[in-house]
Amino acid sequence: MKISSLLTVLFMIALLVDVSAQKVDVEKLKGISIRNVGPSGMSGRITAIGVDPRNSDIIYVGAASGGVWKSMNGGITWTPLFDKEAVQGIGSIAVDPINPDVIWAGTGEGNPRNSHNSGKGIYKSLDGGKTWKLMGLEKTFTIHRVSVSPHNSDVVYAAAMGSIWGPNEDRGVFKTTDGGKTWKKVLYVNDGTGAADMVLDPSNSNKLLVAMWEYDRDPWQFNSGGKGSGLYVTLDGGETWTKRTDKDGLPEGDLGRIGLAIAANKPNIIYALVEAKENFLYKSTDGGATWSKANQRANEGNVSNRPFYYHELYVDPQNENRIYNLYSNVSKSEDGGRTFSVIARSAHSDHHAFWIDPKNPNLLMLGTDGGFYISRDGGDNWRFIDNLPVGQFYHVNYDMSIPYQIGGGMQDNGSWVGPASQWKRGGILNTDWQEVYFGDGFDLGFRPNNPRYVYAMSQGGNVGYVDTYTGKSTTVRPTHPDAKVELRFNWNAAFAQNPFQECGIYYGSQFVHKSMDCGQTWEVISPDLTTNDTLKQRQSRETGGLTPDVTAAENHTTILAIVPSPVDQNVLWVGTDDGNIQLTRDGGKTWTNLLSKLTGVKAGSWIPYIETSTKNAGEAFVVVNDYRRNDWRPMVFHTSNYGQTFTRIVDEKQVSGYALCIVQDPVESKLLWLGTDHGLWFSIDMGANWNKWTNGFPSVQVADLKIHPREHDLIVGTFGRSFWVLDDLRPFRELVQTKGALFDQPLAIFDAPDAYFAEYRSYDGYHFPGEAIYQGENKSANASIGIWIGKQPERKGGERPVAPEASAGPGGGGGFGGGGFGGGFGGGRRGAHRVKVAVSDMDGNAVRNYTAQLDSGMTRLFWDMRYDGVRFLSRQEPRPDADIPAGAEVLPGKYKIVVSLGNQKDSTYITVKNDPRIEISMEDHKAKIAAIKEFSKVAETAGKAYDQIREAQKTIKTVNDAMVNADPKMKKEVGDMGKKFKRRLPSWKAYSSHQRARKELCAVPIIYNRPCSVLLLI
Repeated sequence: MKISSLLTVLFMIALLVDVSAQKVDVEKLKGISIRNVGPSGMSGRITAIGVDPRNSDIIYVGAASGGVWKSMNGGITWTPLFDKEAVQGIGSIAVDPINPDVIWAGTGEGNPRNSHNSGKGIYKSLDGGKTWKLMGLEKTFTIHRVSVSPHNSDVVYAAAMGSIWGPNEDRGVFKTTDGGKTWKKVLYVNDGTGAADMVLDPSNSNKLLVAMWEYDRDPWQFNSGGKGSGLYVTLDGGETWTKRTDKDGLPEGDLGRIGLAIAANKPNIIYALVEAKENFLYKSTDGGATWSKANQRANEGNVSNRPFYYHELYVDPQNENRIYNLYSNVSKSEDGGRTFSVIARSAHSDHHAFWIDPKNPNLLMLGTDGGFYISRDGGDNWRFIDNLPVGQFYHVNYDMSIPYQIGGGMQDNGSWVGPASQWKRGGILNTDWQEVYFGDGFDLGFRPNNPRYVYAMSQGGNVGYVDTYTGKSTTVRPTHPDAKVELRFNWNAAFAQNPFQECGIYYGSQFVHKSMDCGQTWEVISPDLTTNDTLKQRQSRETGGLTPDVTAAENHTTILAIVPSPVDQNVLWVGTDDGNIQLTRDGGKTWTNLLSKLTGVKAGSWIPYIETSTKNAGEAFVVVNDYRRNDWRPMVFHTSNYGQTFTRIVDEKQVSGYALCIVQDPVESKLLWLGTDHGLWFSIDMGANWNKWTNGFPSVQVADLKIHPREHDLIVGTFGRSFWVLDDLRPFRELVQTKGALFDQPLAIFDAPDAYFAEYRSYDGYHFPGEAIYQGENKSANASIGIWIGKQPERKGGERPVAPEASAGPGGGGGFGGGGFGGGFGGGRRGAHRVKVAVSDMDGNAVRNYTAQLDSGMTRLFWDMRYDGVRFLSRQEPRPDADIPAGAEVLPGKYKIVVSLGNQKDSTYITVKNDPRIEISMEDHKAKIAAIKEFSKVAETAGKAYDQIREAQKTIKTVNDAMVNADPKMKKEVGDMGKKFKRRLPSWKAYSSHQRARKELCAVPIIYNRPCSVLLLI
C-alpha cells in the first residue's frame, strides 16, 4: 500500500474514532438539573380521565401532549407518571375494573386538529402507574379509546384512529385476550377509516358498539366523512360485526364522526351523536338495533358543533335520561336528549374528556383545552386544577431584564410573560405570569430597549403591540399597498425582530412585511415567496368536509419562518409551508430559492424553523418536517455558504420524532440543541452525534429553543409541559472544547455566571399555600459554579480516598442554629465526595474556606458570597471537622474559586455584583463589613470564653468520673471543690446576652435586612 493511501486510511480511522468519542454519556450529567418554571395556571389540553373504582380520590389524567398524571388525594397534588416513556401524547386511559392497579394508556390524542399530537402504541402499568411497559400497536398513531372487560382483565379492546395525516392500515379495533401480549385486529374498514369511539356494554362484555370514521387531514384542508364511516355492533367479542344503516334509523348518505354513550343502569339505552348532512342526536332503546332522533333541530348549537374536534357523549350511570354533551361548551340534558342547556360556563372552552362517579353522580370531572376541572355538585360549580403544568407553547422568547423574563404563545390559551427566575420568596407562582394577548398564542417578542412593550400574535395573522403595564394593545397587523391583494397568514405566522433596529420587525404572509417603527407602518420587501398553488388556497371557503370548519388552521402557501442574520443586516432567510427556502442578501431586492439544494427532501415539505449563526452571515440551520404528509423523519440541514450546499445533520438513525427547532451556541459553534416531537437533544460535534437529554426532562414535544446571550441559559418552550430553563451552558462548552475528553479528568471547574446580592421581597398572594399551589422551580440565590468530578486516582496500595463524614450542614455549622451569619454555601445535599473550596479576592486575600459534599459527574457548586465568619457561643459543641461559619457578605468584585479534591485542584473566577435595583456605594459596603467584623470580635471573644468554661466543666466532670472508686471522704472533698469552682464560672446567660451590642449594630443604617435580622435572632 502506498504511504499516501495508508495515511488516508489512518486519517479516516482517526476521524471515526473522534466522532464516536463525542457521543456523550448523559448519565454523567445528572447533577445538572433543568428547571420547570411553569406556568400551570393556563394548563393545556386534557384528553383522558381515569378513576380508581374503589376510591374516587385516585385520579389519572392524560394530556394531549403532556403525559399521564396521578392524584392520590382528589386533585390536591399531582405526580407525572409518564416522563420516562418515549412519547407524551395521550389519547385514552383505562383503569382495570377488576384490579385497579392495572392501568392502560393509549397514546396519540383523539382530536385530529392541526396541532394534533401522535403516539406510539399502548402502554400498561401493573403498579398504579409507577412503571410502564409498551404492549404494542406502535403504528396505530392514535388510540382514542381503551376498554377492559369487567369480567376478565386479560380481555382488552383498543380503538385506533390511525394516522391523521395519511393512510395506514394499523387502524380500527384491536383485541387482546392475553393481557396485551398479542393483538388481533377485529374490525377494519380501509386505510383511511379509524375507530373514533367505542363503548362496551357493562352487562355483556362481548357486546361493543364502535363508530368508524373516514377522515383526512392535509396541510391545506380537512375532510370529515365518507363511505367508510359507520356504526358497527358485535355480540361475540369482535368475531362478527353488523353495520347499522339508514334502514335501522340512522341518516342516509355519507356519515362523519359519531360519538357514543351507553346508560350503565339500562344498557339497552344508547345514544349516538351523528355527523351527517344534518347533525342530530340519535337514541336507541333496544341496545343499538334501531335508532331514532332524540332531538328535532338539525345542527343545533347545544348539540353538535365542530364534530371533528368533539362529539363526546356521557350518560349519568344512575339516570339514563341525563346526558352530558362535550363540544365548545358543555351542555346537559335531563330529558333523554330532547333539550339541552349549557353548564360549566366558568370553565375553559373546548371540551374533550369527562367522568361521572358511578356511586355519586354529583362528582364530575372535565378535561378541556385549558386544563382539568372538578365539580362536586352536579356541574353547578367547578374547581380548576391549577397545578398541572401541561401548557402547550408554540414559541419562547426572552428579554434582557435582570432577572430576565420569558414569554410565548399557547395553544388556545393566549400569550404570556413571566419570570425565568425571580428575587422573591415562594418560587415562581402562576400569579407571576401575565396574559398579554388572547386567542391561540404564537410568537412573542420583547421590545429590546424597553421590555414593557411586547409583540404578540394570534391566529389569522393578528399581531398586537402591547403595553404590559397598562394593558393597552394596538393592532399592528400588516396590510398590502394594493387593497385587492388578499394576504395569507399561516396559523402560526412568521415573526422576527430586526437585530440592528430597536423598533424593527418583520412579519410573514405570502410576502415579507417590514416595519421600522414597531408596526405602525409597513412595507412589502419581497414578492410572493411561496409556490402560490391556488389549489391549496381554498381553506377560507371549503374545509371541514360534512361540517365546514373555517378557522384559519388550514391556511396554506404561507411563510412560516423569517430569520434575519445578526451579522449582516442585508441577509434574510425565509421558510414556507410549501417547501421553499428563500434567501436575500441585499435587504429584499432580490431573492433566491434554495429548495433544490436540499437532497432527499420532498417538494412541499414544511420549513418551520431556521437558525442563523451569530458569527457567519452565510451559515444557517434549516429544519424540515413533512409529518403532515405521513413522512415522520427528523430532518435538519446545515449550510455555511449561503445555501450553495447543504449537509443533513439530523436523521432517524440517531434522533426520534420529527424536528421542530434547533439552536447553535453563540460561543462554541459545535454545540447544538435540537427539539423534536420526542424531546430535547444535544450535540457537541456539530451534529455528527446526537444525545437525548433525559435528566429530569420528559420526552415532550420541544417547540422552540433560545440561548440567553447574557446568562448563557438554554430556554426551552415545550408543547405540553410549559417552559423549562437549563441554567449556565458553560460546562457543555467545555465538553465541546475537549471533544468529550473532559470525562477522563478527575476534577474540573468551569467559568461561572455573574452572581448578585439580590434582595428577596416577601411572598405574593400566598405565604403558607399548602400543597395545591403550583410553584415553578426558581434559580438558587447563591453563586453557582459548574464542576466536574470524575474517576479519582487510586492511592498507593490500590486504595481510593474515602470521603469523610459531612460537617453539620452546608457551610459547616452556619445558619442561625450554628452560630454564624447567613449560613452555608447552599446545595447541602450529601454526595460521594467532600471537596474543599477556597475563595480569595484579586489581591490574594483569603475570603472564604468551606467544604461541599458533591456527587460524581457534572454538577453545581454553590457559594453564598460571604466571608469566613466567627463561631458564636452555642450550647451545641461543633464537630471537630466543622467548617468555619459564614460571615458578612463580600464586597462586589471579582473572586477566585479554588476547588480541591485529594491531590486534584482546579480554579475559576466569579464576579459578584450589586442588586441593580438598589444603589449602594462601595464606601457603604465597606462600612457595613467593618461594623459586622467589629461585632464579630466581641462575639468571637465571648465564644472563646465560653469554650474555656465548657472545657473547665468537662475537666470537673472528668475528675468526678475518675473518683468513682475513690475513698468516699476524698470523693466528697473533690466533689465539693468542683461544685464550688462551677459556681464561680460565669453562666451561659452572661455570655449569650449581647442585646446592647446587637441593637447598636442594627442601628447602623447600612446594616440592613439579613445581617441585622440574624443578629436579633442569636
